[in-house]
Amino acid sequence: MRYFIEFAYHGKAYHGWQRQPNAVSVQEVLEKALSTLLRGESPLTAAGRTDAGVHARFMAAHFDTATAQDVTELAYRLNRFLPPDIAVFRIYEVKADAHARFDAESRSYEYHLVRQKDPFLRDLAYEFRAPLDVDAMNYAAAIMMEYEDFECFSRSKTDVKTYFCKITRAKWVQEGEDKLVFHITADRFLRNMVRAVVGTLLEVGQGRLDEHGLRAIINSKNRSEAGASVPAHGLYLTDVSYPKTILNDNE
Repeated sequence: MRYFIEFAYHGKAYHGWQRQPNAVSVQEVLEKALSTLLRGESPLTAAGRTDAGVHARFMAAHFDTATAQDVTELAYRLNRFLPPDIAVFRIYEVKADAHARFDAESRSYEYHLVRQKDPFLRDLAYEFRAPLDVDAMNYAAAIMMEYEDFECFSRSKTDVKTYFCKITRAKWVQEGEDKLVFHITADRFLRNMVRAVVGTLLEVGQGRLDEHGLRAIINSKNRSEAGASVPAHGLYLTDVSYPKTILNDNE
């Protein structure tokens, strides 16, 4: 039987989602708790992987087990086992061939900027005080939706077979006087892509890069041409969408 698990985590204490040989990951901690409760190895396959320090308000993964589960009870017990910075929302049965990564139709991220020092957001948003032209950044973000090849924003030496992504939303939103949030949704993302996109848009906002420069960067397919990656702690995975067809017929 295959189940999907929906959960969230604060990324500060972890070296990303994926298991690492010499560092603690979210996957390691969640798999250990799940395997303890199910009394057997229970590998998790997630919708994607997040880098060290990145947060997830919503992540999905699948696991297999030979026995039917009381999903409400399992979610409750998992939350009792897990540390405070990882929380399970829901577990539900899916079809045997449902896949948390390959069946995902879209993924959404947010990047949070604060415009003045805020001790309560120190690990949750990037403090960036330089003046920014938000209208120019939104104009540039809209330009990116005209393209599909984003090799220029991908981490070097990755094992991906294609750099094509379909962006369906890219917009900066002002939240109060001192906070900016960048929202981006696509069918898939490349390693480090969102942080590189944000870094490049900040160059636009500071007047260091114009429309022609942005188009040249995208067409170059060269990571060194794009802006620097912004810090991980301002980034959140916020949603992963799936078709209803993955649900077990009994759901």
